Amino acid sequence: MTNGSDLGKILRQHRAALDLTLHQLSLMSGVSASHLARIERGDRFPSAHMLQKIAPHLGFSETELFSLAGYLSPSSSPVPVTERLDPYVASVLSQEPVEMQRRVIAILSMLKSLDQESGGNIVFRAQEGKGEPGGRR
Repeated sequence: MTNGSDLGKILRQHRAALDLTLHQLSLMSGVSASHLARIERGDRFPSAHMLQKIAPHLGFSETELFSLAGYLSPSSSPVPVTERLDPYVASVLSQEPVEMQRRVIAILSMLKSLDQESGGNIVFRAQEGKGEPGGRR
């Protein structure tokens, strides 16, 4: 479970990464900009209903946000075997501070959203002289 200010920071980071203003997110989600600002500052903890309204606009599934907010326990949202964390990835992430782990999750959520929007055709290009291109081929 994430406390209110941590959850607010995660939501703000996602909104900023998507280049959305509070006003734009408000129009998209139907949640007032002032209420969104209070959630982001950690002054208010969002209800499940609020999370449902903002989740798709920030690139989260409802389940992801409900888990971050503590509305779902890990046992109430079983993960299929094919989607479990690779042991190597778990080992690497476990050595990072919790804040860095959350940043990685935020970046992953953004990448998943972009991948979905592109129909699964994201291609990453290396900067000139900075290694080999990666991504989908």
